[in-house]
Amino acid sequence: MSELTPMMQKYMETKQEYPDCILFYRLGDFYEMFFEDAEIASKELEITLTGKSCGLEERAPMCGVPYHAVESYLNKLVSKGHKVAICEQVEDPKMAKGLVKREVVRIVTPGTNLDTQALDETKNNYIMCIVYMQDRYGISIADVTTGDYYVTEVDTERKLLDEIHKFAPSEIICNEAFYMTGMDFEDLKHRLGIAIYSLDSWYFSDETAKGILMEHFKVKNLQGLGIQDYESGTIAAGALLKYLYETQKNNLANMTSLQLYITGKYMIIDSSTRRNLELVETLREKQKRGSLLWVLDKTKTAMGARMLRSFVEQPLIDKEQIEQRLDAIEELNQNAMTREEIREYLNPVYDLERLISRVTYQTANPRDLIAFKSSLSMLPYIKNLLGEFKGTLLNEIREEMDVLSDINDLIERSIIEEPPISVRDGGILKEGYNEEVDRLRHAKTEGKTWLMELETKEREKTGIKNLRIKYNKVFGYYLEVTNSYKNLVPDYYTRKQTLANAERYITPELKELEDIILGAEDKLISLEYELYREIRDTIAAEVLRIQKTAKAVAKIDVFASLALVAERNNYCRPVINENGVIYIKNGRHPVVEKMISNDMFVSNDTYLDNGKKRISIITGPNMAGKSTYMRQTALIVLMAQVGSFVPAESAKIGIVDRIFTRVGASDDLASGQSTFMVEMTEVANILRNATSNSLLVLDEIGRGTSTFDGLSIAWAVVEHISNPKLLGAKTLFATHYHELTELEGKLNNVNNYCIAVKEKGDDIVFLRKIVPGGADRSYGIQVAKLAGVPESVIERAKVIAEELSANDITEVASSIMADTGATSKKKPERLDEVDLTQMSLFDTVKDDDIIEEIKEIDLGNLTPIDALNKLYQLQNKIKNRW
Repeated sequence: MSELTPMMQKYMETKQEYPDCILFYRLGDFYEMFFEDAEIASKELEITLTGKSCGLEERAPMCGVPYHAVESYLNKLVSKGHKVAICEQVEDPKMAKGLVKREVVRIVTPGTNLDTQALDETKNNYIMCIVYMQDRYGISIADVTTGDYYVTEVDTERKLLDEIHKFAPSEIICNEAFYMTGMDFEDLKHRLGIAIYSLDSWYFSDETAKGILMEHFKVKNLQGLGIQDYESGTIAAGALLKYLYETQKNNLANMTSLQLYITGKYMIIDSSTRRNLELVETLREKQKRGSLLWVLDKTKTAMGARMLRSFVEQPLIDKEQIEQRLDAIEELNQNAMTREEIREYLNPVYDLERLISRVTYQTANPRDLIAFKSSLSMLPYIKNLLGEFKGTLLNEIREEMDVLSDINDLIERSIIEEPPISVRDGGILKEGYNEEVDRLRHAKTEGKTWLMELETKEREKTGIKNLRIKYNKVFGYYLEVTNSYKNLVPDYYTRKQTLANAERYITPELKELEDIILGAEDKLISLEYELYREIRDTIAAEVLRIQKTAKAVAKIDVFASLALVAERNNYCRPVINENGVIYIKNGRHPVVEKMISNDMFVSNDTYLDNGKKRISIITGPNMAGKSTYMRQTALIVLMAQVGSFVPAESAKIGIVDRIFTRVGASDDLASGQSTFMVEMTEVANILRNATSNSLLVLDEIGRGTSTFDGLSIAWAVVEHISNPKLLGAKTLFATHYHELTELEGKLNNVNNYCIAVKEKGDDIVFLRKIVPGGADRSYGIQVAKLAGVPESVIERAKVIAEELSANDITEVASSIMADTGATSKKKPERLDEVDLTQMSLFDTVKDDDIIEEIKEIDLGNLTPIDALNKLYQLQNKIKNRW
């Protein structure tokens, strides 16, 4: 260290304080990086790596970025998961004695990036803190750009993952115990793009967490925050707040409340269901277009867009709250003219949440304040129009909306309409706002007039026709004379600088004017900066009022958007019930109908209840619309519980606590899981976590393995779901196993439906209509033909299908159900069981052996699957015998 130059010694001291950060060290007009930081940054940013003499034998690796363009470089590093510490000059270099004093003023991480240009304005940029202790997970979530701050607890890893997928944080901080739980962090990092850091244990001490929370919110105990019963949640919230204090280096004045939320207050939607239903992004392209949010989002403001996203991700399960939202939408549609007028006033409103955060963080520039003022000027009109409505929720929004006229007036009086971006260059304040500013500005203006008069006077006095008075920051004001007129320069001119083709001079009179003008200008810039800071601080002091108003604006924006979508798309108001009945008449898929011509979409009915219509077995060929039908039912239920109108002629929606989906096939090869393993993992999650009040959407269970194994699993799953003592959930179950249609009539809550198909010779036409009854064919060959499979393959498939049809397993299943189902009347005597595991399907057997084995079968005690497997093996023995 002693060998390093003084500047590099200071750099290394600062670096030691922030070893996990890339240090941006301000030197003049650049942020410089050295040693390992330089090597990392040059590679990530694709900038040139150079070297700098630092007192050591070898030059230190170095790279740098210009300070005025730092945000783009910061964003690139942060998006790749790096932390960046910004070390600024904190004193005027002109006033410094020795090295200019420097301090780290902010640490930028993925979850604390404040640059609005790098963030999606329609999404929150969340940072999440997770604390694992005593078999519970404490969770705290915050968005430093809006001031949102939440806390909760969950008791299982599965529930924790659901919260992670719901909030989709860009950064997770955690305690060491959580890091040791064995959770797949690589999956969170690479698949979900989350940066994860474990913090030192002292962040998570009980005393530290409680102390910082009580200090920040100015309360004497945790009862004041309502979180006294949430030990791990409290520690998570305190650790997160401490981390934000250390990274933001300010008082976090925009974080005005800590909201406790209970996961059970919302419909639970696990990560698979979020993906399969494509709630906020499509499954393949990860794009908003093609998602449910894309259909519903006609919001005018960034705040409204973020709130609508949170509505979609957290549907309600409280009937009263749902009804209030539906009432608001209905009233807005009954007064469509007023609704559209409100939307017109919402159009110019900027992002008040993020603007006030910039104000409290002291990073808001004058143009931000003008955007703030133009937004506030719309509030009186919006509030006045809300007075025309009578509904509970719309009245609450009106009461919550403060027109903030005092803040609007302050900005109107003080800031010019088109101010500069920089707060350090002056030219910000209006004339008349401050007398001293006006006086200095007048002196500055008059001084320029004096300079012009002096220039004219000296030109006439000396006869130097091209004499000019000029200015630069190094020499100040001076008289410039070209060499061709140098002989006319009078004696009272004092030479200041010699150029190649001109000379620069100063006179006593010009020096006097310079002192007046530059003194006034420096004072003016300094005074304007101080007054601007006062204005900004005055606005920051009203952060609570502004945040409350911003939420009110977001709410009316969301409900106006949902009302408009309902009107345009001919949605109906769902009737919400708590008796478990889901009856959708002529329901439509909200996304699919927008992607195709509306008159081409075939609507369908759905009826499910907690009694005899609990499970629908849906059969029919691929591409016929089974998955679309099931997804549309799930989406309609979800939309209703969001509080939205739904795409149907009419809808009665029984509130569900959870929606689970098992749709499609996908490998997870990175973690060593096959398609079938992924499928079974999802099925296991559903069967273990669903309740009798859940809605299950299951598509092609068991297709990833052999026919008999797959059929056995699918059959057993249906039996499990249908049993009220085991599960008893409302279920849509699509399958190609037509054998499952035999369950109708045998299980009293299972009903068959199929997709209607019209045959034309060897071709088929999908009618996309759900009708009662089961399909007896899969039309797989016809679908293969439609997909373009070569004709030779199609013809060969037909021949093979005819050969296999002689051993149609459907007939076997029907026989088994007839003999061993609930209608069986006679039980034969029980004989010794046969050990089937020792029998080969290719052994030569006698007729008497087969007959004897049949006699020994205890039909009364066989399950349907056991019977099916037994009969299959006997059938193969007979084939082998003959």
